[in-house]
Amino acid sequence: MFQDIAPKVFDNHYEQRRAPRADDYVVIYNDRQVVMYQERALPTVQKATAQWQLTPDQMTYLFQIDQTAFYLVAAKITPDTDYHYTNARAFRNFTPAWLGYAGATAAHLGWWYETNQFCGRCGHAMVPDQRERAMDCPQCGQKIYPRISPVVVVGVTSGDKILLTKYLTGYQPYTLISGFGEIGETLEDAVRREVHEEVGLDIRNIHYYGSQPWAFSESLLMGFFAELDHPETIQLEHDELSQAKWFDRNDTPDDGAKFILAWEMRQAFRNAQA
Repeated sequence: MFQDIAPKVFDNHYEQRRAPRADDYVVIYNDRQVVMYQERALPTVQKATAQWQLTPDQMTYLFQIDQTAFYLVAAKITPDTDYHYTNARAFRNFTPAWLGYAGATAAHLGWWYETNQFCGRCGHAMVPDQRERAMDCPQCGQKIYPRISPVVVVGVTSGDKILLTKYLTGYQPYTLISGFGEIGETLEDAVRREVHEEVGLDIRNIHYYGSQPWAFSESLLMGFFAELDHPETIQLEHDELSQAKWFDRNDTPDDGAKFILAWEMRQAFRNAQA
Protein backbone atom coordinates (compact mmCIF):
# COMPACT_ATOMS: atom_id res chain seq x y z
CA MET A 1 0.00 0.00 0.00
CA PHE A 2 0.95 3.67 -0.15
CA GLN A 3 2.74 3.57 3.20
CA ASP A 4 4.72 0.41 2.44
CA ILE A 5 8.18 1.88 1.86
CA ALA A 6 10.38 -0.93 3.24
CA PRO A 7 13.32 -1.34 3.46
CA LYS A 8 13.19 2.40 4.20
CA VAL A 9 12.00 3.33 7.69
CA PHE A 10 9.63 6.18 8.57
CA ASP A 11 10.46 7.85 11.91
CA ASN A 12 8.11 10.52 13.27
CA HIS A 13 9.66 10.91 16.74
CA TYR A 14 9.32 14.64 17.37
CA GLU A 15 11.90 14.71 20.16
CA GLN A 16 14.60 13.55 17.74
CA ARG A 17 14.32 16.64 15.53
CA ARG A 18 17.58 18.11 14.30
CA ALA A 19 18.96 21.00 12.26
CA PRO A 20 18.47 20.74 8.47
CA ARG A 21 21.22 19.42 6.21
CA ALA A 22 21.84 20.33 2.58
CA ASP A 23 20.39 17.08 1.17
CA ASP A 24 17.27 17.04 3.37
CA TYR A 25 13.93 17.88 1.75
CA VAL A 26 11.77 20.98 2.13
CA VAL A 27 7.99 20.95 1.73
CA ILE A 28 6.90 24.50 0.88
CA TYR A 29 3.18 24.44 1.65
CA ASN A 30 0.30 26.85 1.07
CA ASP A 31 -3.43 26.06 0.99
CA ARG A 32 -3.05 22.37 0.03
CA GLN A 33 -0.48 23.31 -2.62
CA VAL A 34 3.15 22.18 -2.47
CA VAL A 35 6.13 23.45 -4.45
CA MET A 36 7.33 20.60 -6.69
CA TYR A 37 9.72 20.10 -9.56
CA GLN A 38 7.57 19.19 -12.58
CA GLU A 39 5.15 17.34 -10.25
CA ARG A 40 7.70 14.65 -9.47
CA ALA A 41 10.31 15.94 -7.00
CA LEU A 42 10.72 18.13 -3.93
CA PRO A 43 13.36 20.83 -3.42
CA THR A 44 16.26 20.08 -1.10
CA VAL A 45 17.37 22.38 1.69
CA GLN A 46 20.30 23.42 -0.50
CA LYS A 47 17.96 24.38 -3.35
CA ALA A 48 15.54 26.20 -1.04
CA THR A 49 18.24 28.29 0.59
CA ALA A 50 19.98 29.17 -2.68
CA GLN A 51 16.91 29.78 -4.85
CA TRP A 52 14.46 31.37 -2.41
CA GLN A 53 16.80 32.53 0.39
CA LEU A 54 14.93 30.44 2.94
CA THR A 55 16.67 30.06 6.29
CA PRO A 56 16.72 27.19 8.82
CA ASP A 57 14.64 29.36 11.17
CA GLN A 58 11.79 29.17 8.64
CA MET A 59 11.94 25.36 8.50
CA THR A 60 9.84 23.23 10.86
CA TYR A 61 11.08 19.70 11.43
CA LEU A 62 8.52 17.04 10.47
CA PHE A 63 10.06 13.53 10.41
CA GLN A 64 12.80 11.38 8.91
CA ILE A 65 12.92 8.51 6.44
CA ASP A 66 16.16 6.66 7.12
CA GLN A 67 18.67 9.51 7.52
CA THR A 68 16.78 12.00 5.33
CA ALA A 69 14.76 14.63 7.20
CA PHE A 70 11.76 16.58 5.92
CA TYR A 71 10.99 20.19 6.86
CA LEU A 72 7.91 22.34 6.41
CA VAL A 73 8.09 25.92 5.16
CA ALA A 74 4.94 28.02 5.35
CA ALA A 75 6.48 31.09 3.64
CA LYS A 76 5.01 32.08 0.27
CA ILE A 77 7.64 31.87 -2.47
CA THR A 78 7.74 32.89 -6.13
CA PRO A 79 7.93 29.75 -8.30
CA ASP A 80 10.45 29.54 -11.14
CA THR A 81 10.32 27.73 -14.49
CA ASP A 82 11.07 24.35 -12.90
CA TYR A 83 9.41 24.55 -9.48
CA HIS A 84 5.78 25.53 -9.05
CA TYR A 85 2.85 25.04 -6.67
CA THR A 86 0.95 21.79 -7.30
CA ASN A 87 -1.97 20.14 -5.50
CA ALA A 88 -0.69 17.74 -2.85
CA ARG A 89 -2.64 14.90 -4.47
CA ALA A 90 0.17 14.71 -7.03
CA PHE A 91 2.17 12.83 -4.38
CA ARG A 92 0.08 9.75 -5.16
CA ASN A 93 1.95 9.37 -8.45
CA PHE A 94 5.47 10.17 -7.26
CA THR A 95 8.48 8.03 -8.14
CA PRO A 96 10.08 6.81 -5.96
CA ALA A 97 6.97 5.94 -4.00
CA TRP A 98 8.60 6.54 -0.61
CA LEU A 99 9.10 10.19 -1.52
CA GLY A 100 5.42 10.47 -2.44
CA TYR A 101 4.43 9.00 0.91
CA ALA A 102 6.74 11.44 2.69
CA GLY A 103 5.38 14.39 0.73
CA ALA A 104 1.75 13.47 1.41
CA THR A 105 2.44 13.05 5.13
CA ALA A 106 4.24 16.38 5.17
CA ALA A 107 1.26 18.04 3.45
CA HIS A 108 -1.04 16.56 6.10
CA LEU A 109 1.04 18.29 8.76
CA GLY A 110 1.24 21.44 6.62
CA TRP A 111 -2.55 21.69 6.59
CA TRP A 112 -2.65 21.18 10.36
CA TYR A 113 -0.06 23.89 11.05
CA GLU A 114 -1.78 26.26 8.60
CA THR A 115 -5.22 25.85 10.18
CA ASN A 116 -4.07 26.10 13.80
CA GLN A 117 -2.15 29.38 13.84
CA PHE A 118 -4.63 30.88 16.32
CA CYS A 119 -6.38 29.46 19.34
CA GLY A 120 -10.00 28.50 18.69
CA ARG A 121 -10.80 29.17 22.33
CA CYS A 122 -9.37 32.66 22.97
CA GLY A 123 -7.97 33.78 19.60
CA HIS A 124 -4.34 34.14 20.76
CA ALA A 125 -1.49 33.14 18.43
CA MET A 126 -0.46 29.50 18.91
CA VAL A 127 3.16 28.38 19.37
CA PRO A 128 4.77 24.97 18.73
CA ASP A 129 5.18 22.75 21.78
CA GLN A 130 8.85 22.01 22.45
CA ARG A 131 8.38 18.46 23.78
CA GLU A 132 5.76 16.91 21.51
CA ARG A 133 4.07 17.53 18.19
CA ALA A 134 1.37 19.93 19.31
CA MET A 135 0.42 23.60 19.14
CA ASP A 136 0.05 25.44 22.45
CA CYS A 137 -1.81 28.59 23.38
CA PRO A 138 0.34 30.62 25.82
CA GLN A 139 -2.73 32.63 26.82
CA CYS A 140 -5.27 30.00 27.91
CA GLY A 141 -3.29 26.75 27.81
CA GLN A 142 -5.21 25.12 24.96
CA LYS A 143 -3.22 22.31 23.30
CA ILE A 144 -3.98 21.06 19.78
CA TYR A 145 -2.65 17.82 18.28
CA PRO A 146 -2.60 16.89 14.57
CA ARG A 147 -6.02 15.93 13.27
CA ILE A 148 -6.38 12.25 12.38
CA SER A 149 -9.98 11.29 11.55
CA PRO A 150 -11.08 7.63 11.85
CA VAL A 151 -12.49 6.06 8.68
CA VAL A 152 -13.88 2.53 8.38
CA VAL A 153 -13.57 0.58 5.12
CA VAL A 154 -15.91 -2.43 4.91
CA GLY A 155 -15.83 -5.53 2.76
CA VAL A 156 -19.33 -7.04 3.03
CA THR A 157 -19.34 -10.69 1.98
CA SER A 158 -21.94 -13.38 1.41
CA GLY A 159 -20.30 -16.75 0.87
CA ASP A 160 -18.12 -16.37 -2.23
CA LYS A 161 -19.53 -12.95 -3.10
CA ILE A 162 -18.41 -9.46 -2.10
CA LEU A 163 -20.37 -6.21 -2.30
CA LEU A 164 -18.71 -3.41 -4.28
CA THR A 165 -19.97 0.12 -4.78
CA LYS A 166 -19.35 3.13 -7.00
CA TYR A 167 -19.44 6.74 -5.88
CA LEU A 168 -21.87 9.14 -7.49
CA THR A 169 -19.06 11.66 -8.12
CA GLY A 170 -15.28 11.72 -7.85
CA TYR A 171 -13.45 8.37 -7.66
CA GLN A 172 -15.16 6.10 -10.23
CA PRO A 173 -13.69 2.56 -9.97
CA TYR A 174 -15.49 -0.04 -7.89
CA THR A 175 -14.59 0.16 -4.22
CA LEU A 176 -15.74 -0.88 -0.75
CA ILE A 177 -18.20 0.84 1.56
CA SER A 178 -16.47 3.45 3.72
CA GLY A 179 -17.18 6.39 5.98
CA PHE A 180 -16.03 8.45 8.93
CA GLY A 181 -16.51 7.29 12.50
CA GLU A 182 -18.87 9.43 14.56
CA ILE A 183 -18.82 10.72 18.13
CA GLY A 184 -19.66 8.11 20.76
CA GLU A 185 -19.48 4.99 18.58
CA THR A 186 -17.02 2.12 18.39
CA LEU A 187 -15.39 1.20 15.11
CA GLU A 188 -17.72 -1.80 14.92
CA ASP A 189 -20.70 0.52 15.41
CA ALA A 190 -19.39 2.70 12.59
CA VAL A 191 -19.08 -0.36 10.33
CA ARG A 192 -22.71 -1.37 10.97
CA ARG A 193 -24.00 2.18 10.54
CA GLU A 194 -22.13 2.88 7.30
CA VAL A 195 -23.28 -0.38 5.71
CA HIS A 196 -26.88 0.24 6.70
CA GLU A 197 -26.79 3.89 5.59
CA GLU A 198 -25.21 3.21 2.20
CA VAL A 199 -26.89 -0.05 1.13
CA GLY A 200 -29.58 -0.79 3.76
CA LEU A 201 -28.12 -4.16 4.79
CA ASP A 202 -27.52 -5.76 8.19
CA ILE A 203 -24.22 -7.51 8.89
CA ARG A 204 -22.59 -9.84 11.44
CA ASN A 205 -19.19 -11.36 12.27
CA ILE A 206 -17.27 -8.11 11.90
CA HIS A 207 -13.51 -8.69 11.98
CA TYR A 208 -10.55 -6.38 11.56
CA TYR A 209 -8.30 -6.60 8.48
CA GLY A 210 -5.74 -3.79 8.60
CA SER A 211 -5.16 -0.04 8.47
CA GLN A 212 -3.66 2.70 6.34
CA PRO A 213 -2.71 6.30 7.13
CA TRP A 214 -4.37 8.48 4.48
CA ALA A 215 -2.93 11.98 4.47
CA PHE A 216 -5.14 13.26 1.66
CA SER A 217 -8.14 13.46 4.00
CA GLU A 218 -6.19 13.70 7.27
CA SER A 219 -7.47 10.22 8.12
CA LEU A 220 -6.57 6.79 9.42
CA LEU A 221 -8.36 4.13 7.37
CA MET A 222 -9.31 0.93 9.23
CA GLY A 223 -10.46 -2.05 7.19
CA PHE A 224 -13.01 -4.65 8.29
CA PHE A 225 -14.72 -7.63 6.71
CA ALA A 226 -18.27 -8.54 7.70
CA GLU A 227 -20.82 -11.13 6.61
CA LEU A 228 -24.31 -10.40 5.33
CA ASP A 229 -26.67 -11.23 8.19
CA HIS A 230 -29.61 -12.29 6.03
CA PRO A 231 -30.60 -11.78 2.38
CA GLU A 232 -32.13 -8.39 1.73
CA THR A 233 -32.69 -6.07 -1.20
CA ILE A 234 -30.01 -3.40 -1.52
CA GLN A 235 -31.36 0.05 -0.68
CA LEU A 236 -28.86 2.40 -2.30
CA GLU A 237 -28.02 5.76 -0.75
CA HIS A 238 -28.42 7.78 -3.94
CA ASP A 239 -26.88 10.95 -2.49
CA GLU A 240 -23.45 9.26 -2.36
CA LEU A 241 -23.48 6.13 -4.51
CA SER A 242 -24.34 5.41 -8.14
CA GLN A 243 -24.45 1.62 -7.73
CA ALA A 244 -23.83 -1.34 -5.44
CA LYS A 245 -23.36 -4.84 -6.83
CA TRP A 246 -22.43 -8.35 -5.67
CA PHE A 247 -19.44 -9.95 -7.39
CA ASP A 248 -18.27 -13.57 -7.33
CA ARG A 249 -14.83 -14.08 -5.81
CA ASN A 250 -13.25 -14.93 -9.17
CA ASP A 251 -14.98 -12.06 -11.00
CA THR A 252 -14.00 -9.27 -8.61
CA PRO A 253 -12.96 -6.23 -10.72
CA ASP A 254 -9.26 -5.39 -10.71
CA ASP A 255 -9.73 -1.68 -11.40
CA GLY A 256 -8.80 1.26 -9.21
CA ALA A 257 -5.69 2.52 -7.46
CA LYS A 258 -3.54 -0.38 -6.28
CA PHE A 259 -1.94 1.46 -3.34
CA ILE A 260 -5.11 1.90 -1.27
CA LEU A 261 -6.52 -0.26 1.51
CA ALA A 262 -9.80 -1.00 -0.30
CA TRP A 263 -7.95 -2.48 -3.29
CA GLU A 264 -5.78 -4.69 -1.08
CA MET A 265 -8.86 -5.94 0.76
CA ARG A 266 -10.52 -6.83 -2.55
CA GLN A 267 -7.42 -8.76 -3.57
CA ALA A 268 -7.35 -10.57 -0.23
CA PHE A 269 -10.96 -11.67 -0.76
CA ARG A 270 -10.27 -12.69 -4.37
CA ASN A 271 -7.35 -14.85 -3.21
CA ALA A 272 -9.35 -16.36 -0.32
CA GLN A 273 -7.04 -14.70 2.22
CA ALA A 274 -9.82 -12.93 4.11
